[in-house]
Amino acid sequence: MRNEMLIVEDLLLLMFDDTSGTIAGEGTLYYTLGGAVLVELGVGKYIRVDENDQGLNGLKVHAVAGDPPADPLLRGAYQKVADRKRGVQTLLIEIGTELRETVLERLVERGMLRQETKKTLGLFRTTATKAADTGHKEALVETVRAVLLDGAEPDARTTALIGLLSASGTLPNLHRSIPWSGKVYKRAKELEKGSWGAEAVNTAVMRTVAATSVGTAIAATS
Repeated sequence: MRNEMLIVEDLLLLMFDDTSGTIAGEGTLYYTLGGAVLVELGVGKYIRVDENDQGLNGLKVHAVAGDPPADPLLRGAYQKVADRKRGVQTLLIEIGTELRETVLERLVERGMLRQETKKTLGLFRTTATKAADTGHKEALVETVRAVLLDGAEPDARTTALIGLLSASGTLPNLHRSIPWSGKVYKRAKELEKGSWGAEAVNTAVMRTVAATSVGTAIAATS
């Protein structure tokens, strides 16, 4: 099952709280999901970045000529890159903005999540997302835990997952299974810095956090 899933699916599954039904890092989720798709395209050698080609919106991302990815989600993202060369920060938004519902639907189709619809006060219809088959997620957590706590050597997918969790600031949310510590933080940051996609996500998230903090401070003093 693991090899059939996309990195972005595994990532959202790890960010999903099975108890509350919420997703960690909602405010900047589009950056994180967009970064996961770009990382997967990079791992598959569908896109590349030029370290010497960087603008205001980060490293420029280039499509690699050849057959596009078979998966429709990846194929759509690849086409955005192929349309014209752009900075990674721009692509994070363009690719990630509409991914949340798409990826959730894929996880529901796989039976890993389920959605319940009910009426509130007999009038308003609401849909709640719940955990379903947790076997794959439990295996993912164990793999991540082995790398961060036991010193296991990660493969490319696990490196990407940990780097993106670190970049998004959501890794501490797994503290029930992976106790948060300086050791965990340091190892995750090492993996994050080895991925241009994860680093781009971290830059985007930190910019958003900084802008929100400034806005809050201005509102508090006005």
